[in-house]
Amino acid sequence: MGRKILIAITGASGSIYPAQMIDKLLKLKEQWEALAVVATENAMEVWTVEMQEAFREREGVQYFSKNDFSAPFASGSGQYDTMIIAPCSMGTLGRIANGISNDLITRAADVVLKERRKLICVARETPYNLIHIQNMEKITLAGGIICPATPSFYSLPQTINELAATVTDRVLDLAGFDIKSFRWGQ
Repeated sequence: MGRKILIAITGASGSIYPAQMIDKLLKLKEQWEALAVVATENAMEVWTVEMQEAFREREGVQYFSKNDFSAPFASGSGQYDTMIIAPCSMGTLGRIANGISNDLITRAADVVLKERRKLICVARETPYNLIHIQNMEKITLAGGIICPATPSFYSLPQTINELAATVTDRVLDLAGFDIKSFRWGQ
């Protein structure tokens, strides 16, 4: 069985990250069986502002409404092995950390954690308050990965897309994909 990946997009700033992830994953089709996306209404609004175009569905990707609890990844039997929340708002992070499954994103995260699968939260907020940090700790202790959307500079990125790719590539590495990316020491 091939890998099943879910990308969840919340209303935090950082639409460039899921845009790049979807594009890169579509180029890595041999490494996955299913790619699903769920986005909040706020995510679509932020996307329109930041990407200067409306959110659009891509061929080869399954899209689900944030209220569609019949989605396959709303249950462990759907066998989605990796969930990436990018960007992950602090509200979403807080609901996940406290077991509040009030939409498909938080339900899917709950499923991934209970099934001991991979949850990667690309946290997008600055600065963090103590509640944010405690929620990150809870998710980490439950087996999730907190990967703040903090770009790196040692690859000498020249464009915004290259800078964002330092985060995107790191997340795809954490998710276990074989990608071509800058490697320290090479």
